[in-house]
Amino acid sequence: MRDQRKIVVFSGNLAFSARKAIVEIDSAIAGLSWLVLIHSPPKTVRQLLRNQWSNFHRNGWRWIPYQITDIWQRLFRATGKAENSSAPGAQFSMSALAARPNVTILKVADMHASASLEAVSAFEPFIGICLAAPLLQRALFAIPKAGTVNLHKGKVPDFRGMPPAFWELWNNESCVGCTVHWVDDLLDKGAVAACTVIERERYSTLRALQLRLDEVGIDLMRNVIVEIIDGQHPGTPQCAGGATYRKPTLAQVAALQRKLVATDLPTSSFSRRWAKVLLGAAAIWAWRVGGYRLLQPRITVLLYHRVSDSVRDNLTVGISQFDQQMQLLRQHCTVLGIEEALGLTTIPRSPKPLVCVTFDDGYLDNYVNAVPSLLRHAIPAAFFVSTGIIGSNKRFAHDIRRGNPAIAMMQWEHLRAMRAAGFCIGSHTVNHIDCAAEAPELVRDELVHSLATLRSELGLQDCLFGYPYGGKRHMTPDRLEMVKQAGYSGCLAAYGGSNIKMIDRFNVLRRGIHWECSNAAFLLQCVGIA
Repeated sequence: MRDQRKIVVFSGNLAFSARKAIVEIDSAIAGLSWLVLIHSPPKTVRQLLRNQWSNFHRNGWRWIPYQITDIWQRLFRATGKAENSSAPGAQFSMSALAARPNVTILKVADMHASASLEAVSAFEPFIGICLAAPLLQRALFAIPKAGTVNLHKGKVPDFRGMPPAFWELWNNESCVGCTVHWVDDLLDKGAVAACTVIERERYSTLRALQLRLDEVGIDLMRNVIVEIIDGQHPGTPQCAGGATYRKPTLAQVAALQRKLVATDLPTSSFSRRWAKVLLGAAAIWAWRVGGYRLLQPRITVLLYHRVSDSVRDNLTVGISQFDQQMQLLRQHCTVLGIEEALGLTTIPRSPKPLVCVTFDDGYLDNYVNAVPSLLRHAIPAAFFVSTGIIGSNKRFAHDIRRGNPAIAMMQWEHLRAMRAAGFCIGSHTVNHIDCAAEAPELVRDELVHSLATLRSELGLQDCLFGYPYGGKRHMTPDRLEMVKQAGYSGCLAAYGGSNIKMIDRFNVLRRGIHWECSNAAFLLQCVGIA
């Protein structure tokens, strides 16, 4: 039985989703041993130049700005990779994975070299997992006793090859697929162990679908490995036919982007967008070269409600938009958990803007779409939920007024998982009431009952309160006194502004973020001067 718990992973770069898959499989199955083989061939100057010429020949003039942008982004990413071992998602970092006592990581110049084959054979793996690896030869993928399975982020046989989701969008498909199949001698043609599809939403972007495929793929692979370890061998031969795709040219990428943008809602004018870009870049630059010494120290608390591509409104940001914003936070800001921020007696001056991330209401898309990006970028966040609407079919009054269809809410199991991952969970009353407008007895009951439910369901002690609607008129001095008497350790508003010099823990100011907030406008909000 112990032999069945040896797993070898073949990968090309061991990106975040690959690391997360390993950690989640390791958590789901006790007693596993891992050998992770990373294909990392060195390239000579001659090879690099040849690759550049080949790409220029294939992509034309677009290759030059593409390369410049790529180099620029890599430089900025390098400045934002400091790992906080206590932040949610830190367990998925490369250093945390390498520190696991049952994981051995072996970086090789050639997966198929004799030394690599010998290392894998000596490990005696029961099952092999292919995660974003180069095409494997039989000499390698046949070593594991039970065989090797590959995670292919596409629907077979119709969409073999690469990249995930691109050709499905190119061909106007209504959904994108994800498949775990057994590896054989032909590309993506092995028997299917498991598969699923993701429905394309109205405003889905390529990056958004790829992010969703990352998460679906992790779940799919984990379930397959559990079955294999249990002695099963799931597999259904693929249908005849299908198509195999290769990496698109930059011209094709640009054409698809134009096509997707044409289906989105109109935004501000070109001149207005560029003005915001320049302002955002200037604000961050000025802050980092010493401008923070001229301003009073501040903490900006961001407020989100929904992360979804099904709608575009002032309570929603897109999936890829949110992921990009979390990346910007990691690169340009110092992100604090709200509890950490409230523990500060005074706000210190910081060479990077100090920012907190919060959510209100408790929509399911917070768990499905926001939490994966928060974990990916190791961003702490707080979620303020209406306890009477969690796990129910009830609807918020503001959704009914907007004419929105029923929107799924989180279940308590989701909140327990988020709490276990290190996220803060707080109260948003029981039924999302206007605390200033309702009778004192009802407000008191909602405050007490919501806190008792959070303590019972999640084992909380100290608990923060974010009051619904969040405007100045929605909280009064006597209602705030009720918040304190109920036992809450802080109260968050939502009428804008940044917290200057100190945080009033019973009047924490927050800035709302929604889909019309460009990257530049987002950075202005983070700096706290917009």
